Amino acid sequence: MSLIPRLRWNDAPPRLSARSPAEMVLETLMMELAGQLREVERQQRERRSAVKKVCTGVDYSWLASTPRPSYDLSPAERLQLEGVCARIHPSYCGPAILRFRQLLAEREPEVQEVARLFRSALQEALEKMKQEEEAHRLTRQWSLRPRGSLSSLKTRARIAPVASDIRTISEDVERGAPPPPRTWSMPEFRAPQAD
Repeated sequence: MSLIPRLRWNDAPPRLSARSPAEMVLETLMMELAGQLREVERQQRERRSAVKKVCTGVDYSWLASTPRPSYDLSPAERLQLEGVCARIHPSYCGPAILRFRQLLAEREPEVQEVARLFRSALQEALEKMKQEEEAHRLTRQWSLRPRGSLSSLKTRARIAPVASDIRTISEDVERGAPPPPRTWSMPEFRAPQAD
């Protein structure tokens, strides 16, 4: 009797989560905010300990345990930010995060200012979304606009040659005649002839 059927792995593919793109954007943006809050708070602790070390001349940081985060968003502020995050289109999630990180790098804010910078980065993304949506709507309207006046103009206008005695280079080639000297803006380049 073979042991292979008993040791066979489950062949069913792993289930993907059935979350909507809006939920994933919301979760991603809020995780970014939480991570940046922790990072800014850590940087502030390091700056305070460096100042203490300079002032006292003694470093007791090895004795201290890692403190718990002291700043947290209020429930009302968290709900407001989640409402703004839910309006962000998935294609604008990455640019919003990059803009948020850029604002943090430029300003080196206090922990209390991080949520305000996050909100401003989200507002910029929403404004950009609105502008691009408006531009797309205008181009779509313009492309769907009836063009009756142009089509009637096209059928009425006929172009007839003024003179039939205009020589072209293709006629000279067909006849085998050498082309006339160039009078265009490009100089004529000729290979040196062997004597």
